[in-house]
Amino acid sequence: MPDPVRPSCPSELDQLPDRDPQETGEWRESLDAVAAHAGDERAAYLVRRTVEHARNSGLAVPALLETEYVNTIPTSAEPAFPGDEALESRITAWNRWNAAAMVTRGSRQGLGGHIATFASAAWLYETGFQHFFRGKEGEDGSGDQLYVQGHASPGVYARAFLDGRLTEGHLDRFRQEAGGAGLPSYPHPRRLPWLWEFPTVSMGLGPISAIYQARFNRYLTHRGIKDTAGSHVWAFLGDGEMDEPESTAALALAGREQLDNLTFVINCNLQRLDGPVRANFKIVQELETQFRAAGWNVVKSLWGSAWDEVFALDTTGALTRRLREVPDAQFQTYATRDAAYIREHFFGASPALAELGRLLTDDKITELFTSSRAGHEPRKVYAAYKAAVEHKGAPTVILAQTVKGWTLGPGFESRNANHQMKKLTGKEFRAMRDLLELPIPDSKLDDELVPYVHPGADSPEVRYLQERRAELGGPAPARRVHPVGLPAPADKPFAALEKGSGSQEIATTMAFVRLVKDLMRDKETGKRWVPIVPDEARTFGMESLFPSAGIYSPLGQNYDPVDRDQLLYYKEAEEGQILNEGITEAGSLADFTAAATSYATHGEPMIPFYIFYSMFGFQRTADQFWALADQLGRGFVIGATAGRTTMTGEGLQHADGHSHLLASTNPAVVSYDPAFAYEVGAIVKEGLRRMYGPDAAAQEDVFYYLTVYNETKVQPPMPAGEGVEEGILKGLYRFQEAEDATDDAPRIQLLASGTAIHWVLEAQRILAEEWGVAADVWSAPSWTELRREAMECDAAALRGEERVPYVTRALEGAPGPVLAVSDWMRAVPDQISQWVEQDWASLGTDGFGLSDTREAARRYFGVDAESVVVAALSRLARRGEVKAEDVRRAAEKYGLA
Repeated sequence: MPDPVRPSCPSELDQLPDRDPQETGEWRESLDAVAAHAGDERAAYLVRRTVEHARNSGLAVPALLETEYVNTIPTSAEPAFPGDEALESRITAWNRWNAAAMVTRGSRQGLGGHIATFASAAWLYETGFQHFFRGKEGEDGSGDQLYVQGHASPGVYARAFLDGRLTEGHLDRFRQEAGGAGLPSYPHPRRLPWLWEFPTVSMGLGPISAIYQARFNRYLTHRGIKDTAGSHVWAFLGDGEMDEPESTAALALAGREQLDNLTFVINCNLQRLDGPVRANFKIVQELETQFRAAGWNVVKSLWGSAWDEVFALDTTGALTRRLREVPDAQFQTYATRDAAYIREHFFGASPALAELGRLLTDDKITELFTSSRAGHEPRKVYAAYKAAVEHKGAPTVILAQTVKGWTLGPGFESRNANHQMKKLTGKEFRAMRDLLELPIPDSKLDDELVPYVHPGADSPEVRYLQERRAELGGPAPARRVHPVGLPAPADKPFAALEKGSGSQEIATTMAFVRLVKDLMRDKETGKRWVPIVPDEARTFGMESLFPSAGIYSPLGQNYDPVDRDQLLYYKEAEEGQILNEGITEAGSLADFTAAATSYATHGEPMIPFYIFYSMFGFQRTADQFWALADQLGRGFVIGATAGRTTMTGEGLQHADGHSHLLASTNPAVVSYDPAFAYEVGAIVKEGLRRMYGPDAAAQEDVFYYLTVYNETKVQPPMPAGEGVEEGILKGLYRFQEAEDATDDAPRIQLLASGTAIHWVLEAQRILAEEWGVAADVWSAPSWTELRREAMECDAAALRGEERVPYVTRALEGAPGPVLAVSDWMRAVPDQISQWVEQDWASLGTDGFGLSDTREAARRYFGVDAESVVVAALSRLARRGEVKAEDVRRAAEKYGLA
């Protein structure tokens, strides 16, 4: 019976003139005829071949987003393998063994570890280490950047043991770091700074970081800071990891900017941590479509060489059709079942497949479905990598299929629970030894304590490994810090802020931007500033940087900007300095991370500042900030339009009252909430010294978080007298004493940070003029730094040292109670309460934000000047220094009752 006529669908081509409808019809009829007489598979094959030929001929035909479930590179097209495959197999076997032994031995301490990931990916790494990954001892000192999949770290440690960089003692301290000489569980540069460059756990952060690293490499080249043409970025990922939103968030950026210095290697073992990645679908096909649509070159490396002769027998297309339709979870089942099951459930799907199956032995079928994967064959991995590095004009993703837990035995391979399996039994180690053909006698194997094995420092394997690494530029992975100190900038930009703004009202946001604009003019260090903004640069007053610094674009500016006739027009340039990232905090922070660690990655210290709405910084990307700290990044993070009451009319999700709490949880963050422009200047100057100072040996692996405000105020000059700058940096100093106070006047100490200083100063005036209360006003630029210093003093006391916290000393003898006020939750200033000897109270903006004027919002939260007055009177009334009646009268007078 003929197929029913398929209804024609409206097409965008219908609106374009067809100059020869008859010819078009003949092509359609030809295709229909092939489908009718040779089948749909043949017709589809011809269409694919035609599209492929058209694209190869230079015709403007859109690429197909999905190809057959077969290898992109046929075996016949694989390049010659340049290495000694037998030696490399033995090296890989030693590494497999020692990785499994390390985790198993560690399990005696209850520490766990991951075995199955490296077991499946071993050849993906080894092929790269032997033939592709460039080390840092080459001419440029940068080498390649390797984002190692976190759960594969035991394999990297095993390789470092083989090449002599680690000892058995190191391996036996896997996940035992408290003594100072252990190996971290995952790639943690802060814990093992000579080995790891990039933290890749939490999962999902590696992909976006790798993309922006590759992009930043191009940025350095285009700006003439360093030629990074020799650096290639490799990111090793899991197919399950690609579900993280950050994993695919920047794929279009990489495709759009044609980052052919970037390769993703996705280990498609079809399993996430606790089960199939796409149980009812096919993750490889899904990823191929996603990456192709984003402009990537896709190389699928799926099937081992055992499949070649079987594909050659598939003259009807039944095999490729069946491979395409079998869901991943079912394929995992095939990998654990016998040949009879596979014959029935796979080859029994159609007569053509059944006929093909009859040509195969049971052993052949078992080999195909349990072990023959391209990711386990070095020749196929080498072909994929070579195709990736030689491809120009687009980044490449390699979708390599493997078996999770490969070589660990049937108890591990393709099992849903293998992520949680932390050790092998003695029997399983013996089976592994036999499979890998390792020369380990039974007498050396102990069911309780399996040994590490090493072929010897002068063995052929070790000599080969070291020769290959020497040719590629030294060990990898490796992190190197180049001791480069930057000269201190001129004092002039900072002096301008110290003088104040006169009668002009400016916001601290603008004060910071003006400071950086001046610093970017510095002949020595100006080019090293990297301004990063996730859109809305004009909101932060950064449009003045557009014409002078330019916005980075690898394509330059191929259009006439609509504001070209204006002074501050939108200017893109290939050598542009500003990274204007669009609406992506995650992407902007990945940019910041690449710039903040350039001092180690490339030996080029860069000074990034990343400015964002404070609400959408730490809250949205706190995990990335933690990775930044792990990677030992340096720079300035600026939370603009800060505080819970300054965002007039914006409402609940824009009002930040807690980012300083989030920042305080990160030990690498030096956080400040400056009240005045001169405080901003003092903090930035000190930050430059600590992170980039001329004495490279004294540089610190920290980054600064400053919150700045969009509320314009007259900026006062820096107060005269000793201790002001020290107080700014330590976190507290007396800004303004009570004037003309009599000896018997009630006294109170008012502490404030950020924009709250202005409410407190007004409260100081009201208290003096209307209630006869003398209030001293203190600026507290950093509650967190005060707390940290006090905690250090407490720790010193436990060692028998006598140290008094700075906050205690600063307030020592100050009369009256202390009332702290900020535009943050009370928990922010309350951090220091236990080290303040006076009676302590605080006011803050706890709760959700809301839309209204600043004045109304501050009244709502009880932090405006009048609320501060009533709170101050209340504290004094408790001490009997003012009448309780005065508190009631004040509340009624100011409409607070």
